[in-house]
Amino acid sequence: MMTVMPRRRTQEERREETRARLLRATVEALRDQGLTRMTTPDIARRAGVSRGALTYHFASREDLLVDSIAWLLDQATAGLRKLCDAYPAPTMPIEALVDYLWDMMAGGLFQVTMEFLPEARHNAPFRERLLPVVREFHAALDASWTRLSAVAGIPREEAQVSLNATMCLIRGMIAQNVLRNDPAYYAAMLDWWKRQLRGWLGQDAGGAARPLPAPILAAFAVAEPPRQRLVRERARRQAGGG
Repeated sequence: MMTVMPRRRTQEERREETRARLLRATVEALRDQGLTRMTTPDIARRAGVSRGALTYHFASREDLLVDSIAWLLDQATAGLRKLCDAYPAPTMPIEALVDYLWDMMAGGLFQVTMEFLPEARHNAPFRERLLPVVREFHAALDASWTRLSAVAGIPREEAQVSLNATMCLIRGMIAQNVLRNDPAYYAAMLDWWKRQLRGWLGQDAGGAARPLPAPILAAFAVAEPPRQRLVRERARRQAGGG
């Protein structure tokens, strides 16, 4: 029997793999250490590459930072589109979208955003380099929300306000979690808000819900994903556990 030898990767494929590892490692360092504390040697160690490999792919720390944030937002955009593909427009329950947004933001996206926003505020060239990919992410977010509101016959302007309110609620809860780690507290608020959105959209409770697509941002995997923790806390309350 003839043994089939595995195909050797091309030099370009090896370069792309190394670059992807550096982008992911940078995002993880931003989340875990923060912008001011992370160093390029730390990133190289996380990625399992040499300092020379890092400088070969990225001429400056800012280049690495910009490309890593762009990579992260590209993954988030792909996740939103995948969620829309999983649900034909009339069947997507609002819970699916809100739960996905919570998972996406609480799983690391918002923490990373809080690290790079101060730099974007004071560094105009850095901000300009990020704007195109940020706009693409928000366009995907708007499209996901518009699919639900359009089915309910809700004007686009009103839909935009409800999306902004939802994102502000999620961001605020994640920020507060820094000093108040209380899953039941956040679960209650998120449940209350989803009830308001269901009424606004005219959806029945627990309609066509199904498992959400697997998280796109695997770099942010934790022992217990945020949505699972909320579900567990909700079940405990309903069972009379306080």
